[in-house]
Amino acid sequence: MRYPYIVYSPKVALKPLFKGLKGEPLILDMSVEEHIFAGMDVRDQRECQRRIDRLMAEGSHSWGISSYLENREKLLADCPQMVEEQRFYHLGIDIIVPLGTPLHAPLAATIDASGYEAGEGNYGGYVLLRHQSPDFETFYSMYGHLRRDTLPAPGMSVDAGEIFAHIGDFNENGNWFYHTHLQIITEQGVAQGYRLKGYCPAVDLALMGRLCPDPLPLFRM
Repeated sequence: MRYPYIVYSPKVALKPLFKGLKGEPLILDMSVEEHIFAGMDVRDQRECQRRIDRLMAEGSHSWGISSYLENREKLLADCPQMVEEQRFYHLGIDIIVPLGTPLHAPLAATIDASGYEAGEGNYGGYVLLRHQSPDFETFYSMYGHLRRDTLPAPGMSVDAGEIFAHIGDFNENGNWFYHTHLQIITEQGVAQGYRLKGYCPAVDLALMGRLCPDPLPLFRM
């Protein structure tokens, strides 16, 4: 069985990525049509965090989320690594939680990669989990914008529900508001170069169901 259909299998028990999330999330739109960065420098992520905090307080939200395949051309216009390849479509979901919040493995995994991607708009601290089981086809889950000094070493094993990383600060998360980028990558996606790419160009959108499918089914409250 392949992802995302594993969520219907009684043999596969998903654990929550974040413990204690309650209530409805703030739905954060960062698309070209409507986004939180209107009227501000998009790289001023401290101001962005203040705006998110206000929206959270106004709506009595304790956490937030943003969408898969959102077109973020305006947001990424100052990131040359994205502009050069026209990679503006978001291949993950962003889960917004407070600084330092621990991440728990949704399934048993091996740390396939972990490290630090420097530069404005990049991942900062990141972890790539490899999920392998007799009950489903091997796939990967990717987490970005993490605390740098607590990253696990490649090759380590983590159990489902075990803490493996924490949300990072501006100086270590690629200069982003507090959140993690959750992305699913299939083995075919890894083979075609999407191992550390969080965005795709419009010409590749039709392929994403096979390469980087919607990660929302993996995310559990």
